[in-house]
Amino acid sequence: MKGKFRKNGLKYFFLIVVALIQLFPLYWLITFSLKSNIEIFGENVIGLPQSWRFDNYLEAVTKAGIMRYFFNSVFYSVITVFVAGLITAMAAYAISRMIWKLKGFVFGFFSIGIMIPAQAALLPLFQVLDKLGLKGGYMGLLIPYIAGAIPMSVMILSGFFKGIPKEMEEAAYLDGCGIFRCFFEIMIPIIRPALATASIFSFLGTWNELMLANTFVDKDIYRTLPVGIMSFAGQYSTDWGLIGAGMVIATLPTILIYFMLSNQVQESLVAGAIKG
Repeated sequence: MKGKFRKNGLKYFFLIVVALIQLFPLYWLITFSLKSNIEIFGENVIGLPQSWRFDNYLEAVTKAGIMRYFFNSVFYSVITVFVAGLITAMAAYAISRMIWKLKGFVFGFFSIGIMIPAQAALLPLFQVLDKLGLKGGYMGLLIPYIAGAIPMSVMILSGFFKGIPKEMEEAAYLDGCGIFRCFFEIMIPIIRPALATASIFSFLGTWNELMLANTFVDKDIYRTLPVGIMSFAGQYSTDWGLIGAGMVIATLPTILIYFMLSNQVQESLVAGAIKG
């Protein structure tokens, strides 16, 4: 009993240490956002604020206009997750469950999208969007975001589709179920854990993206949250507490999305381990 208690104690101690290490950046960010520049660059670097500056959040929301950037990021992220999820689910279903000649080529084409860095496609994409008259507006960011989210989602969903027994579809077809009804009413609920995993990747990739948003958007009304926070830095002086408040506001949706979909992600990982 003592050996078992000691073993469990060491295990819990190790897990607590890991949890504290993971939570420390969040703690530092929150305390950072409630300090003045004097405290941030003084001796009180990681301690609690001596004077709690909640005005940083008020200024970020009212004067800095961060809520406009926030709702822009929400718009880009929601549209990207929905459209990319629908397209990739249908593409992965066709690649994994149907028999046609070019499905291997199409899967390889999507796989190449993971290997090409966004920096390499930045200039050609800029020129194409500029000639089409899409640069500088919502579509100028939505198209690259959706295209960038598709390859990884196809990889995730294709592997999950391959592990589903084909007898389920055959039974549905024998009962008179069409291919579209089978896909939306039978297959989509089954792949919901994998779809949640792909959606989290798509959301985080869109929500945190800076390079494309900073390059393709030149009007304040279309700016995303990362670009808006970057604009808080002044030429001669910077209120770092204000930037910290903006970063906390930008972090909250990602934490919320993870807690909402964490069970689905865990189911996806467990199912993938069993199928593997």
